[in-house]
Amino acid sequence: MSRIVLAPSAALLDELGELPTGFELRLLDEGAEPTAHDLAAEFLVLGAEFRHLVPRLAEFDQLRTIQTLNAGVEMMLPHVPNGVTFCNASGVHDIPVAEWVVGMIIAMRRGFPRFFAASRAGHWDTAGNALTTAPDQIPFVDLEHARVLIVGHGSIGRRIEALMTPFGVTVTRMAFTARPGVHTPDELDDLLPEADVVVLMAPLTDATRNLLDARRLALLPDGALVVNGARGALLDQAALEAELRAGRLGAALDVTDPEPLPDGHSLWSAPNLVITPHTAGSSRTWMRRAYRFVGEQLHRHAAGATLENIRTTY
Repeated sequence: MSRIVLAPSAALLDELGELPTGFELRLLDEGAEPTAHDLAAEFLVLGAEFRHLVPRLAEFDQLRTIQTLNAGVEMMLPHVPNGVTFCNASGVHDIPVAEWVVGMIIAMRRGFPRFFAASRAGHWDTAGNALTTAPDQIPFVDLEHARVLIVGHGSIGRRIEALMTPFGVTVTRMAFTARPGVHTPDELDDLLPEADVVVLMAPLTDATRNLLDARRLALLPDGALVVNGARGALLDQAALEAELRAGRLGAALDVTDPEPLPDGHSLWSAPNLVITPHTAGSSRTWMRRAYRFVGEQLHRHAAGATLENIRTTY
């Protein structure tokens, strides 16, 4: 009898490579109901197309391994049956997310959104032009000597640090697992007043919900930038909006709470803010990396070897 690999239908499945001997690949279209044969899968590739199956994982009575294409898995873990190995795709999204973070930091500190808006309006905005503005009145700053606090120094955080370092910034690391050179959450209140930029890359848990609340946002220095590429609920969004409207902070958000952010929501009109629609991890090439990794994991699974990125808590 074949050992079944159940995966989303996708144009890049060839990146899986040759299946191990004895395995059969079955595809399931987005939102489709699995057949009895599908429910006999031993190895499940959990993509966005399979989100509707997450509450039904216990129905897969032959299931041994779940490999998700996501890095953040806090909403899936409670549904993983006992005895099933669950792995995330940590590392797959590092490059596009880190590029988004660095791009947003540069754009916001150099005033690109303001100039994009002026360009669309057909207006030459002279703010910051050294020929017309006194040096101490230029509203934009470069990155050299900027103090960047990365909250959630995992694989994406490490990639962000690697990309930021050549700009001459000072990076401070904070994570939720103690290790050398990395600060812990009990130090956050002391770290925030020293941060020009705070980057949120933490998982959403009971301990991290509203991690940056009104009190902690108030600890940031005037002009600081908040960058959230992780989960919207890490921030007290109303408190952030108040800081934006007061002109004290800036922000770049790829995630919001709720999500999608409804049309007409007051946050859309807040000043000194850029919102992207949860696209930080999206690129034309990320799926190739994801399926190459899945193929490697499948061969480890077939050989009885230890899988990478096993997650039991988050």
